[in-house]
Amino acid sequence: MSAHTEPQDVEATLLVVDDEPNIRELLSTSLRFAGFDVLSAANGAEALRLAEQAEPDLLVLDVMLPDMDGFTVTRRLRQAGRHIPVVFLTARDDTSDKITGLTVGGDDYVTKPFSLEEVVARIRAVLRRTHSPEEEDSAIIEVGDLELDDDTHEVRRGGILVDLSPTEFKLLRYLMLNANRVLSKAQILDHVWEYDFGGDTGIVESYISYLRRKIDQAPTTDEAGNPTDITWTPMIQTKRGVGYMLRTPETK
Repeated sequence: MSAHTEPQDVEATLLVVDDEPNIRELLSTSLRFAGFDVLSAANGAEALRLAEQAEPDLLVLDVMLPDMDGFTVTRRLRQAGRHIPVVFLTARDDTSDKITGLTVGGDDYVTKPFSLEEVVARIRAVLRRTHSPEEEDSAIIEVGDLELDDDTHEVRRGGILVDLSPTEFKLLRYLMLNANRVLSKAQILDHVWEYDFGGDTGIVESYISYLRRKIDQAPTTDEAGNPTDITWTPMIQTKRGVGYMLRTPETK
C-alpha cells in the first residue's frame, strides 16, 4: 500500500508578501495546511512580478516592505488593470493605515500580532465576496443613472466609468439590489464582508465614505484633463442611528 496521497483540490492561489522570513514562512505553511496554493515574495518588486506571472486569486500583503510599501504595490497593480483582492498586514493598529489601505483598493486588513485562524477567516471571507457567482436573472443592475454590470465588473454613472475595488463593487451591488431601503451596518457587514465572526462595523463607515466619493461626486475634469460641468445628485444617504440607503434620484 502506497503512502502517497492524492492532493486535495486547491481552494485558491495566494501570494504572501512579507520581508520577515519567519512570518512569511509561518503564513505560507499555515495557509498551505488550510488548503491554499501559496507563493511568497519578500519585497514589492518581487510581488508585482509574481502577481503578473502567476495571477494569484488574492494577495496577503505586508504594509511595511523594504523597497516600496504595500499601498504602492496595490496602486501599481490597480493602475496595471489587475484587481486582485488584497488583505493588508499592518504592524500598527493605526486608523490612518487602514483608511489608506481602503483608499488604494485594499479589501481587508489584519493587525499584527494576529491569529492564524483570523487570517484564514478573513481570506476566505474576501474570496467569497469577490469570487462567488451570483444568481441573478440579469447581469445589469440599474438604479437611476447608475449602472452595474456583473459580467464585466464595470460600474457607470451617467455613462461615465467609475473605478471600484472588488469590495466596493460588492458593497454597491448590495446597496443597488436594496435601493430605497435602509440597511443597517450589521446587515451590510454580514452580506458584503461575510464574516464568520464579529466584525468591526467601522469598516462599513469607511467603505461608504469612499464609495460616496466615487458614486456621488461627478468628475471635475474629463479624461483629457479638461474641466467639466457635470453634476450628480447624491444617492448614498445616511440614516443616523439606523444605517445607509441608496436612494433613486428623483426625475424631473
